[in-house]
Amino acid sequence: MVKQGTTRRAFLRSAAVGLGAMACGRPAVRAATSRRPNILFLLTDDQRWDTLGCAGNAIIHTPHLDAMAAEGVRFTNAFVTTSICCSSRASIFSGQYSRRHGIHDFATPFSDAAWADTYAARLKQAGYRLGLIGKYGVGVDRDFHKGTFDYWKGIAGQPVYEQTDERGHYKHLTQILGEQAVEFLQGGDDRPFCLSISFKAPHVQDSDPRQFIYDPIYKNLYRDVTIPVPQTASAAHFATLPAFLRDDATTARVRWKMRFDTPAKFQESVKGYYRLITGVDTVLGRIRAELARLGQADNTVIVFTGDNGFFLGEHGLAGKWYGYEESIRVPLLVYDPRLPASCRGHVASQIALNIDLAPTILSLAGVEAPSAMQGVDLCPLLRGRPGLCRSDFFYEHLFVNRPGGKGPNLIPQSEGVVSLRYKYLRYIEQQPAYEQLFDLESDPHEQRNLAAEPDRQGLLNAMRARWQQLRTECL
Repeated sequence: MVKQGTTRRAFLRSAAVGLGAMACGRPAVRAATSRRPNILFLLTDDQRWDTLGCAGNAIIHTPHLDAMAAEGVRFTNAFVTTSICCSSRASIFSGQYSRRHGIHDFATPFSDAAWADTYAARLKQAGYRLGLIGKYGVGVDRDFHKGTFDYWKGIAGQPVYEQTDERGHYKHLTQILGEQAVEFLQGGDDRPFCLSISFKAPHVQDSDPRQFIYDPIYKNLYRDVTIPVPQTASAAHFATLPAFLRDDATTARVRWKMRFDTPAKFQESVKGYYRLITGVDTVLGRIRAELARLGQADNTVIVFTGDNGFFLGEHGLAGKWYGYEESIRVPLLVYDPRLPASCRGHVASQIALNIDLAPTILSLAGVEAPSAMQGVDLCPLLRGRPGLCRSDFFYEHLFVNRPGGKGPNLIPQSEGVVSLRYKYLRYIEQQPAYEQLFDLESDPHEQRNLAAEPDRQGLLNAMRARWQQLRTECL
């Protein structure tokens, strides 16, 4: 808990947590005779990749996550294949692109057959004790496969941050989820466990004008700092976007006005966003302390990531959805206490995707991934071994936000191809399709669209061909 007036140095010193080291990816044939690891999967909502101290953010306070990265593996190029929580969470559960699992909205559930191929169902079948805490984001409450879990504290839809306990005392939702995690850990038996915790933080409270509703204990944190304004949060850059992205009726622009359209709003919104992330970091510290107290720390793998990124005013936008870096790039940390010392603190630069999480979790447990999964096992990278040759990936966003079923889609649909050097985005509802082409090496902030430049037509055609190829392969 951060006390009011806490300095950064004191906060980091008091929050330090001890970590260990370990190995990864035991073969399935050894699972029955080896001590299988516990798995703790932590998922934040709308957290972009650069909101960790270990990622170079000098303002945000994330000491427990930073310590986890220092003793584990941090992926610097982790992305989601669809940047909206319903589709991304379905991809995380299933290891599949949205085009295959078919969940493009908040109402569509997993079928029984599809659920049987998720990491949760496969771990249950393999004898794991399962828990799910927090927002799960796929389908409505009655349709979710709750029976898979031994401990169920799932929340349908968008929960509210401000809660009360049985005595009527205030509790922030993030704190409650942490308490539930401790309860799950204390109720263990001789089975290995997999606990999935889906935080609402740092997502806004959509229906509340305050938007970023953090725990009041953090109200003085970041009070005396000034958040730098993003390079692309300028009227001049916004004017270069196509008219359909500049339309004030679109969801991204409506929410930008709520959060970022004045300097004061920008500062308060970003600080609120940071405070929510610090709250998650504090909960991680408490969970790790409980694992140590229970003697489980040396056999528990921890995976931490976000369900998608988030605009903090870049490009004059709010929310996520579009294929810009701020929207699709997420943090990804893996701490495995059995890793040898030579692998601790490793930074992996290969492209890792949300669809890789399910096969990786299964690999950690020594369980074979079903053939329906399209992601790859990241475990070899934890040991610094070859194992991932992906040079690019397919991005898709097919969600429809058309209030009343009429009028234009307020979140324009898009598809594209993303590599570490080039990015090709295609807004498929426009006639003709509107294209963007960026050279991320020379233009990391995606300010110069090369699609219409004569000397880039060869590259544009190659990216179009790759888009068509990946689009077909993702089915």
